[in-house]
Amino acid sequence: MGMRLEHVSYIYSPDNAFRKQALKDINLEIHDGEFIGLIGHTGSGKSTLIQHLNGLIRATEGKIYYNDQDIYASDYRMIDLRSHVGLVFQYPEHQLFEMTVLKDVCYGPKNLGLSDDEAQKRAKEALTMVGIAEKEYEKSPFELSGGQKRRVAIAGVLAMHPDILVLDEPTAGLDPKGRNDILDQISSLHKQTGITVILVSHSMEDVAKYVDRIIVMNRGQVFMDGTPKAIFDRSDALESVGLAAPQVTYIMRCLHSIYPDMPMDATTVEEAKNDILKYLEADK
Repeated sequence: MGMRLEHVSYIYSPDNAFRKQALKDINLEIHDGEFIGLIGHTGSGKSTLIQHLNGLIRATEGKIYYNDQDIYASDYRMIDLRSHVGLVFQYPEHQLFEMTVLKDVCYGPKNLGLSDDEAQKRAKEALTMVGIAEKEYEKSPFELSGGQKRRVAIAGVLAMHPDILVLDEPTAGLDPKGRNDILDQISSLHKQTGITVILVSHSMEDVAKYVDRIIVMNRGQVFMDGTPKAIFDRSDALESVGLAAPQVTYIMRCLHSIYPDMPMDATTVEEAKNDILKYLEADK
C-alpha cells in the first residue's frame, strides 16, 4: 500500500528569529515497488522530506500514513515504522562503529529484538546482497575501501528487512567505478526483491539511468512529479530552479536540430546510442 503524505509542512525553529519553513503543503503518494529519484538544488527540502518518512522529524502540519496507518496516532509505534522504512544517510560509513563488519550489520536487527542467530542470518544475507564477501566479515569496517564501507552501511539497513529503502546521496565522494557499482547493486536489489527505493541524488545521469519516477523539489514544495522522460523534456523548467536534464539529452537535441529525423528524447547514453544506430540504419 505504500506511504501517503497529506498537506505536510515543516518549520525549523518556529518560535525564534531563525524560523525557516522547510516544507510547504507536501502531498505525495509513494507506491509499493517504485524506484523514485528525489532531486532539487541545495536547500530545496529533500533531506527534510526524507527524514519525515521514517519519523525522524515530525511534521509541523499535515498527516503521514504508512499502509493506511497514521504514523502520528497516539497508539502508533514509531519503532515499527523504522523497521519498515530504512534511511541511509549521506556518508553512512561515518556511522560504522563495531569491531567487525558482521557485528556492525547485526546491530540493527538486534535493536529490533531479534536473537543473535536470527540477527546474524539477516546480516549475512544483507552482506551477500550488497556484494561483500564472507572473507571480509571479521575485518574491522575501517579496513575496507570507501565503496565497501558504503556497502556495509547499506547492508546494515537492509538487514532490518525494510519495505522502503531511502538513500540520501549514496554515491557521494566515490569514484566513477564505485558510484556505478553501488547504484548497480541497488538497482539489482530493487529488481530482485521488489523493495521500494527512494534515491536522493544531484546526478541527473544517475537518476535518468535507474529510476522510473522523479520528484523535483523546489523551495520546500513539489515542483514536478513524473517519469524521467516527462521531467527531462521540461529542461527549461528544470533550469529555472537550478537543475538540468542529463548531458546526453542536450547532445541529442543538437543532433536533432541538424538531422530532423533523429529522435531527441533520449535521457541515457544507452538510449542515445540505440537512437543513433537506428537512425543510421534507416538512412542507408
